Amino acid sequence: MLSAPAAQGYHPGAPATAPSTVAASQLPGQIVGQEFTDRISGVLRNADGPLADVTISVSGNGFDGETTSAANGSWSVGVPEQGAYEVTLDVDTLPEGATLAEGQANPRTVTFAGTSNVTTLFLFGEGIVTNTTSFWDTLAERSLAGLSFGLLLALSAVGLSLIFGTTGLTNFAHGEMVTFGAVVAFGFAALGLPIFVAIPLAVVAGALLGWVQDAGLWKPLRRRGTGLVPMMIVSIGLALALRYIIQFNFGGATQQLPGAQSARLDFGPVSISQNNLNSLLISLAIILLVGFLLLRTRLGKATRAVSDNPALAAASGIDVDRVIRIVWMVGGALAALGGILWAYYRPGVSFNMGQQILLLIFAGVVLGGLGTVFGALIGSIIVGLFVEISTIWLEADLKYVGALLIMILVLLFRPQGILGRKERVG
Repeated sequence: MLSAPAAQGYHPGAPATAPSTVAASQLPGQIVGQEFTDRISGVLRNADGPLADVTISVSGNGFDGETTSAANGSWSVGVPEQGAYEVTLDVDTLPEGATLAEGQANPRTVTFAGTSNVTTLFLFGEGIVTNTTSFWDTLAERSLAGLSFGLLLALSAVGLSLIFGTTGLTNFAHGEMVTFGAVVAFGFAALGLPIFVAIPLAVVAGALLGWVQDAGLWKPLRRRGTGLVPMMIVSIGLALALRYIIQFNFGGATQQLPGAQSARLDFGPVSISQNNLNSLLISLAIILLVGFLLLRTRLGKATRAVSDNPALAAASGIDVDRVIRIVWMVGGALAALGGILWAYYRPGVSFNMGQQILLLIFAGVVLGGLGTVFGALIGSIIVGLFVEISTIWLEADLKYVGALLIMILVLLFRPQGILGRKERVG
């Protein structure tokens, strides 16, 4: 239960000397500030497993909030506005034998940077912060993580590239299609379905979302001759609508899929979590399957023909609208699967998780070449490697900045991308 001050909520007009206080120590894992869109969250875990009933307090901007970690170690505190907040872990509430790793800042300052959900992690145990591994071992481990992350991005990037190649549309709602897959998988799991059943059903739901989008929105706009710029603006509005519909029904908290915490596997000097290894193998298998279908099947050849020249493809007897409809379904399914794997990689499902990696997806597509499926694959892998390897030198909170840098450099020096072709404009 929330205390009386928490029930009153945050009042922007309250004096700084008497900040609004949220107290939620009565219920372990309770999400404080549920009514707020912006939130700070994390997961507490050491080598023995999740740490429950640990008190976390957040203060700043005239606000004080406090919660305790849930049985799976997760915690979340909603805040009334973005800004800098001080996050403190009460070490006296840690279970016996659990200690913060040497060098961990406590309290620490957390700042929002263009996102409504900020994650901060506390490390536990001895020898975690002090890096005794060699540079090459660290590079190998980060490269393996980058390959896993890059292939995960490629699933969504390939779908986005297929849609762009066949329609010319830059779909800013693709991030919400990523979120949709993870949210639906969580919903099916919450209904009691095994996760190995929930995931395929969520992928099918993603394909249906792609079908509904094209049948209900994009095909009518194409028939009216709507230009690509107005359609792109429509996709931005659709992204906002889908994002907040998901938030209204799912909530603003970060939830965990079954099996979100997995054991780490050691391969010599390199280690990777079981979930990340599964993500790598699944992503690689699906991308190879998509490549085979594009190169070796009639539907794939028809898709490539529509991508090259829709008018000529229609004159050759190809049903262009049918091909585009199938591409939207494939793009929706790939985005949904990418969202599920992203939820395991983070880990966690949130209403804006697709928005958080949309820039990375676009960076992979732009780097590889707009409209080229294999270019999206190569570009996404490069982005994933760059993001993960950069953490050797950069703070983890800054690693996604590299994606924007890649986009800027590519657009400046090779706007057609790695596998793209030059086109005359005007």
